[in-house]
Amino acid sequence: MSGSADLAALVEQPFELLKEMELRSRVAHAGHGSGAMPSEWVGVGFRIGEEQFVASREQVREVLMLPDSMTRVPGAKRWLLGIANLRGHLLPLVDLKLMLGSGRTTLRRTTRVISVNHREMPAGLVVDEVLGFRRFTDQEFANEARETIVRCDRFLAGVYKRGDDFWPVFNLFDLVESNVFLQASAE
Repeated sequence: MSGSADLAALVEQPFELLKEMELRSRVAHAGHGSGAMPSEWVGVGFRIGEEQFVASREQVREVLMLPDSMTRVPGAKRWLLGIANLRGHLLPLVDLKLMLGSGRTTLRRTTRVISVNHREMPAGLVVDEVLGFRRFTDQEFANEARETIVRCDRFLAGVYKRGDDFWPVFNLFDLVESNVFLQASAE
């Protein structure tokens, strides 16, 4: 469709009208004039300390409230908070900020658990806040990752930049497959 007259033809079909308006808005936002839908990447935004990150939505199984109870694991490093029973499945809970060497996560109302969607390494990562879905176009991506305060540079896979906001891409699979994560026993 190519004009306001075409939108007028959809006035009796409100759902189709909204779909066409959304498509045009996304095309205009991405700076495309061809009418083709821009390629979009969707991730889950979250905060560790004062920094914001985004993880691929395919790497996130679900976002949970911090469970009321968990069982402490004897002989484990301090960042392994314990094991929680979530709907009949055991999930190790990891204080991500503490594991990265940037201090303990302060437990607040906004504290959440990101359940990693890894087939062999179930894990719940405790973060300061989950900021919801974030959508980016390919034009907003850059391969170079910025240095972070929470020392997670080795787990970053580029950055999305929108205006003055930077959203480093945190690769959760790289984290749970790393030696740091896999060696949770205290020496």
